Amino acid sequence: VRMLSMVSRERFSEAAQERSFLALYDAAIEYLDRARTAKDTWWSVRFPNLSTRPVAYFSAEFALHQSLPIYAGGLGVLAGDLCKEASDLGIPLVGVGFMYPQGYFHQRISSAQWQEEAYEQLNWDHAPVERLTDGNRPRLVLVPLGTRQVYISVWIVRLGRVRLFLLDTDLEENAPEDRELSARLYGGDRQMRLQQEIILGVGGVRVLRALGYDPMIWHLNEGHTAFLTLERIREALELGESFEAALKTVRSSTVFTTHTPVAAGHDAFPIHMVEAQLAGLWGACKQHQTDILDLGRYDNGDGSLFNMTALALRTTGGINAVSQLHGSVTREMWAPICSDLSGGARTVKVVTNGIHVPSWIAPDLARLFERHLGEEWLNHHDETDLWENIFSIPDEELWAVRQELRSYLIAFMRERARQLWAQEKASASRIAAAGTLLDPTALTIGFARRFAGYKRADLIFHDPERLARILTAPRRPVQIIFAGKAHPADEDGKRIVHETYKRAVDPSFGGRIAFMEDYDLHVAHFLVQGCDVWMNTPQKPYEASGTSGMKASVNGGIHLSVGDGWWAEGYTGSNGWLIEGAAEDDSSTTNAAEAEALYRLLEIEIVPAFYDRDKSGIPTRWLRIVKEAIRTVMPRFSARRMIKQYAQELYEPTARLAASSFPSRTTIG
Repeated sequence: VRMLSMVSRERFSEAAQERSFLALYDAAIEYLDRARTAKDTWWSVRFPNLSTRPVAYFSAEFALHQSLPIYAGGLGVLAGDLCKEASDLGIPLVGVGFMYPQGYFHQRISSAQWQEEAYEQLNWDHAPVERLTDGNRPRLVLVPLGTRQVYISVWIVRLGRVRLFLLDTDLEENAPEDRELSARLYGGDRQMRLQQEIILGVGGVRVLRALGYDPMIWHLNEGHTAFLTLERIREALELGESFEAALKTVRSSTVFTTHTPVAAGHDAFPIHMVEAQLAGLWGACKQHQTDILDLGRYDNGDGSLFNMTALALRTTGGINAVSQLHGSVTREMWAPICSDLSGGARTVKVVTNGIHVPSWIAPDLARLFERHLGEEWLNHHDETDLWENIFSIPDEELWAVRQELRSYLIAFMRERARQLWAQEKASASRIAAAGTLLDPTALTIGFARRFAGYKRADLIFHDPERLARILTAPRRPVQIIFAGKAHPADEDGKRIVHETYKRAVDPSFGGRIAFMEDYDLHVAHFLVQGCDVWMNTPQKPYEASGTSGMKASVNGGIHLSVGDGWWAEGYTGSNGWLIEGAAEDDSSTTNAAEAEALYRLLEIEIVPAFYDRDKSGIPTRWLRIVKEAIRTVMPRFSARRMIKQYAQELYEPTARLAASSFPSRTTIG
């Protein structure tokens, strides 16, 4: 959109007279129309009776593209990839989230080497969004909040076949404090967070109703969205159903995905605060106020609070974790509630996360696959048999692509450093930290994710002298690229950013460590495609799934990780490396053991395999692992496999149950 706004009217007029341009334009439009309107999709063929009513997918963030910064990290990336794959497969999905005009913060490292946060107002003219209007006025929906009414307007994103509706409270009809509710992602205090989640859940349901949608299935992506179940219970109560019947109705048509294996990561609010903020919602169901509040009441050791995950678990029928290990952690963490979930349909299932391959695969690699696996490889990328042919790709061709991808990454980093120097007059140390000293031929390790204590970005610095010897070894250099933001309120995460950045400007590492500021989707593409090794060192079992390692693996970047999240089920013994330390409860002992295991892997296996070349300069041992990584990760950890699993194990059974539980309704509330 921004590019088009920069093209002059005169150039458009010239292009309209160019036959070659018009042919290209017509082909692009035809491809887009075909992608949006094709009838024989996977969903329509597999579930022909479920194509008339949509799946409503609610999420606090969506990562679709860097031009729309309404995401912070993995939760949003997963939501964006799920929506894209739903479009590809023809699933009639509508997404509901927030339109954050200031998005998530931009990261800058100060002269004191600490993270600074800056918020930038989104330029609507440059964003791929449209405001829904009634004539010349925004279409508005009212949501009760406390003793007042809040107006919300709606923006639409057209994502192939999928429609994404984003809620916005920045309207002149609202009080100044209410206009700020949708301003930033994860901003404000606890009360503001609660108000945001009421707007998202209650407001999202009302928006879909106002637009004429009657979803067959409602899918909650994390507990932030769980107030939608209370709004639907209220609807049923106002239609005259009993509380028990209303709860059954909602459960029978609702799916919940939980992503958080850390107890403190689940939103919980004082009961009195929730009661006060829902004051305008009770209406005719005032007599059931206690019943409704009890749905969220839970004590995880800090006293009885209104817990959003507890609410979601009690009001949904299909429940899933996002990796096999996370499933075990979730069942244990929520055992008091899970033991009360009656019937097999309400046990915690597992749908391991996956990635949208068309979005993340490097174009150079995609062309290589087309030549050797067939032009239709992308349409069959979740089929395991296809990837048995990966070993037919000549090593020299695969190595040439991997070399190019690493070169693209280093060139990209140098260009960003040049812009820092030109636009901000950045210091020499900051330019060096940005990666200008990196070698485009050296073994390159990537670590890019949110900086939080349990993710342990600093584990590899446990023995800095030993690490320096590994990085600066003659003829076998190794370099590490770090990227990621710490939450503005996470002081420990900010400290780790600070400590990591200090290593990037430390001369003892010889310029072999870089820190890329302001990590976003655009940066992520270069990193997961260009790094040779993708390093992940979380404290087990706090990584629910993780998907960045999947993105690197399908591009030929080999995963090096603790056996947590998806890697606990993805590691085969020959498709990457597993960091194994002593099984100790003491974190300091665990850190020392796993750091030792990490260093030994680098010294004994990883570095030698990368630099062991045949007479033609090809690292054949390394490329065997690369091919094995692609073969095992591509089909099993794609969003296509993930969405098909959701459809077959959660959506279809839920839709069947919902259809038998209540008749179709068109407009409610």
